[in-house]
Amino acid sequence: METEAQAFWVSGPGAGEIRRVRLPRPGAGEALVRTLRSGVSRGTESLVFRGGVPVSQHAVMRAPFQDGDFPGPVKYGYLSVGVVEEGPAALRGRTVFCLYPHQTAYVVPVDALTLVPDGVPTARAVLAGAVETAVNALWDAAPLLGDRVAVVGAGMVGCCVARLLAQVPGVEVTLVDVDAGRAPVAAALGASFAEPDAAPGGRDLVVHTTATSAGLQLSLDLLAPEAEVLELSWYGDAETTVSLGGSFHSGRLAVRASQVGTVAAARRGRRTTRERLALALDLLRDPAYDVLLTGESRFEELPEVMPRLATGDLPALCHSLTYGTGAVPCSA
Repeated sequence: METEAQAFWVSGPGAGEIRRVRLPRPGAGEALVRTLRSGVSRGTESLVFRGGVPVSQHAVMRAPFQDGDFPGPVKYGYLSVGVVEEGPAALRGRTVFCLYPHQTAYVVPVDALTLVPDGVPTARAVLAGAVETAVNALWDAAPLLGDRVAVVGAGMVGCCVARLLAQVPGVEVTLVDVDAGRAPVAAALGASFAEPDAAPGGRDLVVHTTATSAGLQLSLDLLAPEAEVLELSWYGDAETTVSLGGSFHSGRLAVRASQVGTVAAARRGRRTTRERLALALDLLRDPAYDVLLTGESRFEELPEVMPRLATGDLPALCHSLTYGTGAVPCSA
């Protein structure tokens, strides 16, 4: 018998709705997962919600289990935690993470599921995608002992990067943001905090996450000679302007992109994306990450909540969605 679930779809730029979907019974090598929580990746999902994915990036920015196409209708998202209800005996009843959109239940290949380790609460596990991005960033950046590092942008990904950097011996980490209210968050993550005007310069490395020209310019301005900005932002269709005068040329500064779609070159031959995600989930045993869980709503409220997240009217680092019963038998 087929089962029925509910999914959130971006119906068009700035609008979303809940739709019914039919799920097949899982076949060999598949599992039926009932969703417990999902997280909204605010930066990327806000761009998708606003219809800001450039045509040239439609293929690149597809989520693993996306349905539909940009700008919409499209079912998008990738921070889902659930429990396996049907599938291989070794997985039944286990809590898993999956790169799946916001949906009450789903059927996927078992290879798409990563077990949530003991000691990682369900609520915290939704951060796995952000921590995985941070892991990839550190593999790209390769910070050295004693480095002075700034992370510009105290959003979900920037905060995860700051936490990992703070655990490298001797590394001095400053989290920089225009919102002074992020200072306690930085302290909880083991980093110092500064507003842009007070951010210390002479940095050996700057990680940028704000997706703004001002943030990127500040990141360049904070570098020591011959140092590098690691760019984690995705700007969508927004234009970016920075000054390449001043110390950029004489200081031999560099800007390099880091993107989680592929494993960082420094580890690509020795780590798979599956191993990288498992590492991220293992790192989430650390309770310091709980400071990033700043709000939650019921899944069925997402059509009203997503516009507020996209505009910033509902401030959040990681906004989570809670779910009810999940999959139910189809009535017809």
